[in-house]
Amino acid sequence: MELLFASHNINKIAEIQQMLPSGIRLKGLSDLGWETPIPETGETLEANAWIKAEALFQKTAANCFADDTGLVVEALDGAPGVYSARYAGPEKDASLNMAKLHKELQNKTNRKAKFVTVIACFWAGEKHQFIGEVHGEILEEAQGNKGFGYDPIFMPEGYRISFAEMEASEKNKISHRGRAFQAFLEFINSQTF
Repeated sequence: MELLFASHNINKIAEIQQMLPSGIRLKGLSDLGWETPIPETGETLEANAWIKAEALFQKTAANCFADDTGLVVEALDGAPGVYSARYAGPEKDASLNMAKLHKELQNKTNRKAKFVTVIACFWAGEKHQFIGEVHGEILEEAQGNKGFGYDPIFMPEGYRISFAEMEASEKNKISHRGRAFQAFLEFINSQTF
């Protein structure tokens, strides 16, 4: 069975494919010949996830989903939040995003943060939503070279290492995306197909 994912992000697609049951093949937008990005004009993570899912569903009428993820930093009143991927500009450059975040956190002692992932899904034409969160803190220096995005500067609660120092299988068990997808997979596994 194929499941369509409204994303061009090959890192995210690979991470999610690892979590899916073996009988489901994930296809991203590039696999469908869809090269232009879907504009994320929503003001919340939920709105952006639904904008992307609805665009894909309208074009394919297939089982599909989209997600949106944000890093919510307490001392920055929830920033970068919905703008996490393009915090330092439209290039979506992870190094620039992390540098900007570190600059914004200078002279702030509160480094508490959380990652939030929202999954918007069309399944058999019906809408479903799943949310996952992980709490932690922003590290003063990048650590590790695995993962992507803000992973090198995010240390989840209860750990002494960043997401970028974890193996993918370990990160997937505790991450925001992993938790949202766990709920999503429980839903998929409860369906007959």
